[in-house]
Amino acid sequence: MINIRKAAQENANDYAACVISCWQSAYRGIVPDDYLNNMSVEKDRFIEKYKNVLTDPGDCEYYYVEQNKKIIGFITICKNNDVIESEIGEIWAIYLIEKFRGAGHGKIMLDFAIDELKKANREKIYLWVFEENVKARRFYEKNNLHFDGTKRVNDKYGKPLVQLRYALSNN
Repeated sequence: MINIRKAAQENANDYAACVISCWQSAYRGIVPDDYLNNMSVEKDRFIEKYKNVLTDPGDCEYYYVEQNKKIIGFITICKNNDVIESEIGEIWAIYLIEKFRGAGHGKIMLDFAIDELKKANREKIYLWVFEENVKARRFYEKNNLHFDGTKRVNDKYGKPLVQLRYALSNN
C-alpha cells in the first residue's frame, strides 16, 4: 500500500535523496555517469533547491509517494496557468526508487497525476521522456499515452539527449 502526499518544505531532505536515487538508477546508461555520480556529491544543492521549490512551487505541484512512512517515489505535475495555454497540463516527473518498481505503484502514480490534471480542467496532458528510456516509453504506451511526433533535444546533462513528447490518448 502506498500513500501519495503533497510535499512541503520539511520533506526537502528525503525528497532530494529520493530524486537522486531515482535518477541514478533510471538513467544509468542514458545520462552520462559523470552527471549521475555528481548528484550525490551535490546533495546539499538538491536539498536547498527542493526547500525553495516546495515553499514556492508556482504552477507545479510536488508529491511524494510513501510506503511504511518512507519516501519511495515522487510526482511532479504542472498546471500551465498561461491564459493562452490553460488547457494544457504536464506530468514533469513520475519516479520510483528502483526496488519498488514493478509492483504496480507506477500505474497508481500515473493515474493520480492524470486525475489531478483533469480536476484542474486540463484537456491536453503531456509528458516528456528520453528517447533512449525504452522501459518508461513502454510503460506510458501501455497506459494510454503515445508519442505525438514532437521531439526536442536536451543538452543539460553532459550530452545531447532527445526527448519525445507523449500525449494522453482519448482525453
